[in-house]
Amino acid sequence: MKVRSSVFASFILILEGIGVALFLRGFFPVPLKSSVSSKNKLSDLPVEPLTGSSPNSSRLPQPLFKRVVIMLVDALREDFVFGPNGRMYMPYTRHLVERGSSHSFVAKARPPTVTMPRIKALTTGTIPGFIDVVMNLNSPALLEDNLIWQAKTAGKRMVFYGDDTWVRLFPKHFMEHDGTTSFFVSDYTEVDNNVTRHLDSTLKRDDWDILILHYLGLDHIGHISGPHSSLIQPKLMEMDDILKKIHSALISKEAEGSLPYLLVLCGDHGMSETGSHGGSSEPEINTPLVLLSPAFKRKAGMEKPGVVEQVDLPPTLALGLGLPISLNSVGRVIPGVLEETSLRDQLRFLHLNGHQLSCLLKDSVPDYEKEAGFEQFRVAEKAHGSWMKLFLEGNTSEVLNNMGKKVLKQYVEALAAMSSALSKQLGKYDMYSMIAGMVFVFQLLLVLLLAMPEALSGDAAVELPVLSALLSLPFYLMCLLLASVHVLVCTSAESSCYFCSLSWGLVFAAVAFSSAMFCILVSLVTRRLPLGARIHGKSPLRSIGSEWSLSELDVLLLAGTVGHTLSLAASSFVEEEHQTWYFLLNTLCLAVFQDVCRKYFREQRGTGDEEEFILPSKDCHPSPKAEIYSEKWLALATPPFTLLCCRLLRSLNQTGVQWAHLPDMGHWLNSSEHRTVLSLLAAFCLVFIYLLVQRRCSWVSKVALALGLLGVYSYRAAVGNVLFPWQHSGRTTSKGTMEARFVYVFILGILFTGTKDLLRSQIITSDARLKSRGLWEIYSGLVLLVTLLFRAHNLPVLCCCLLIQTLMAQFIWKKLHYDAAQTTIMHYWFGQAFFYFQGNSNNIATVDISVGFVGLESYVEAPAIFLTALSTYAGPLLWACHLVCFLSSQRDRSPVAVGHGCYCLALLRSVPAAAYIVLVTTLRYHLFIWSVFSPKLLYEAMHLLLTAGVCLFFNTMEQSHTASKS
Repeated sequence: MKVRSSVFASFILILEGIGVALFLRGFFPVPLKSSVSSKNKLSDLPVEPLTGSSPNSSRLPQPLFKRVVIMLVDALREDFVFGPNGRMYMPYTRHLVERGSSHSFVAKARPPTVTMPRIKALTTGTIPGFIDVVMNLNSPALLEDNLIWQAKTAGKRMVFYGDDTWVRLFPKHFMEHDGTTSFFVSDYTEVDNNVTRHLDSTLKRDDWDILILHYLGLDHIGHISGPHSSLIQPKLMEMDDILKKIHSALISKEAEGSLPYLLVLCGDHGMSETGSHGGSSEPEINTPLVLLSPAFKRKAGMEKPGVVEQVDLPPTLALGLGLPISLNSVGRVIPGVLEETSLRDQLRFLHLNGHQLSCLLKDSVPDYEKEAGFEQFRVAEKAHGSWMKLFLEGNTSEVLNNMGKKVLKQYVEALAAMSSALSKQLGKYDMYSMIAGMVFVFQLLLVLLLAMPEALSGDAAVELPVLSALLSLPFYLMCLLLASVHVLVCTSAESSCYFCSLSWGLVFAAVAFSSAMFCILVSLVTRRLPLGARIHGKSPLRSIGSEWSLSELDVLLLAGTVGHTLSLAASSFVEEEHQTWYFLLNTLCLAVFQDVCRKYFREQRGTGDEEEFILPSKDCHPSPKAEIYSEKWLALATPPFTLLCCRLLRSLNQTGVQWAHLPDMGHWLNSSEHRTVLSLLAAFCLVFIYLLVQRRCSWVSKVALALGLLGVYSYRAAVGNVLFPWQHSGRTTSKGTMEARFVYVFILGILFTGTKDLLRSQIITSDARLKSRGLWEIYSGLVLLVTLLFRAHNLPVLCCCLLIQTLMAQFIWKKLHYDAAQTTIMHYWFGQAFFYFQGNSNNIATVDISVGFVGLESYVEAPAIFLTALSTYAGPLLWACHLVCFLSSQRDRSPVAVGHGCYCLALLRSVPAAAYIVLVTTLRYHLFIWSVFSPKLLYEAMHLLLTAGVCLFFNTMEQSHTASKS
């Protein structure tokens, strides 16, 4: 069965996407939703331990607090309160920390540091996984046992104002609520005013027990302009005034003899040096936790805040309010909160927490009895029972007090050990799905590699022995073997597997396909062997050796790609992957420079071949000798110039992990003192982009492009990034909604014009020149959209991208007659490098979500996701689209070139994805895999989908080109 190489590559890539999705389904399992009956109840709480024949008491201590106010400030970093600028940012809060009746802690949030997972951690006491990052976009109702459900069941009256994620997680739990969207990051004033406007009336009332306030403005400012913005201090002072108002109101309503109040100031996560969050850097995971209550001792001075886990707050609040601790909570009660209660109550609180953790340990760890914390708890529980016997007998000696303190210390150590052991059980992996996905992807990769010589041959077709594989005896034996394995796993597995829940029809299809792929692999391997080649009537040396010779550049491209794949086996190389691509790109430029020198200084042949632009314009004439001579020097200057551009772009945005905190040119340009410089640079870049893009467009698209770029500058001026020459310095900035929509109109117009020309060339006229113009107009529309989404200081990245594309296509790829495979790999390398030149990394925290709301007045999910993904992957996307234009516009190339490009792109995306899946499957699972490798897995999946789309476009273009020729 013969299949064209482009069709084969597209088919393999789509199937690999399915395999990666299956692997991710096992690596990021969908959380199991607990039923209502699996919630903890007061009747299920253990009795108080007591040694002897007397019946044990089920007594519960009196609640510590009558009323609780939780003020959650999104993205509140620890140093905003406890740092050297804390007195300037939040003076009243800092005074309470130093002199008030308070407890201060640095609460560590586990990655991923995204809002919805952190809310789950603050209410359930569990540690969410990276799958919650995806679910953050559309938070479902939380059915797991949690503090909010326990409070509602106990009759607590709750009021909420702020981030509507709470309303979606707890839809019918609040007696009064007012939610504001958390995704529209352009708004950092009204989003907080909508919360504060309810405060005066709510604080005067007595009809609530728990008040939750979630402020979003600080987080939005961080996304827009970073943690060192001039907007940070006014926003923090606003939060400080709100805390003062709440604290004063609680003090004024405090009554004699009643239970005290508790005011909690906390953050869900921190903020990186770029203003984003999601990763595991110290500024992102360190958040302040300030507990204010007259039940605490008044401090005499500033003390160094202790360190607790963020999941320690839910059990502390639950016991403080007289509620059961959530069943799945891995946190431990904060001992400092209990220190003013009686020793009996302190031991009872710690016993309740220890019993809940020990039960969870039994359910989560098979060998729970071997855990040191479990044994410590049992010893402490027995000592607690002995202490209770003496206490109830009326013993009041100092010995009893010392014994109680010793038991207290044993409980604290046991809780810490059990909490640590449970925290290590972060993910319950579906190993069956992971192994099935790994085998599936690995099979496809081997088929892709074995078919490489045929796919890149002159025929550009792959002969697959499909029928012979399906009719062979090994195929049926493999089906029987895999079906037996499936039945064995599904009947003996302790945990539920995704594969086991599928219908037998889908399972049989998967088993048959995997068996067929194995038989095809065996046939391809035997065909490549010398004996197999002779049986098929082919000479292996002739079929492979004569047509498959490697030049020095081929060796470099092959070794660089394989070396990058091998580097993914180390977490440090994943964190600093940009260094790998920078090194490979510099080496590639030197190798290309060597080829240029050989062509113009060592070869004796002339250079009078007919040369033309990538997408020739209407007035294309042969070049005279003087122009040929100048082209030689331009070709020689292109690789060094590319090296220079890459070096400048490296200093524009620091990325990775190790040096991301260091200042760079982007920070310098975005400072208020250098806004004039940024304005001039942005204007120059926009003019330069127009000159590079417009020369291959129709006059209608040229006018639209010019007006669109003018609108881009107007948008940046409207939001305050750059200045108009006539703009007054005191003019207030706007959201730039109208200016952005003005640009969107021209983007749609250019895309419509390009699509019309492309369809006319394919259906009506079969004109290659019209087809080239249509492709370029679509590409120019995409460039205009990226220009709008890029921040002003990143416009030089786009300029250098377009300039390098133009120079390399004009003087390198065509002049040196590189084939489609070499050109494709170079485009892939440049695309990966420009992904990091933008300031991206393998860390979720570097994703700029603010671009998802350019031109929007409210949060709309589909365009927000599309714009964010497009801006993040602009580098690889622009280079992939330029590859389409380059390969499709050369009239002297056959459709084979397009097939070669599609095949190479599929291979380049398949190798790292397959290697990464094999690596993660075989590694032991520690926390660093979640914080380092999980974002990279998501990036690989996104890149694979992007490449699949490009390959499908290749396939469509090739088929239409073949049809038009016939």
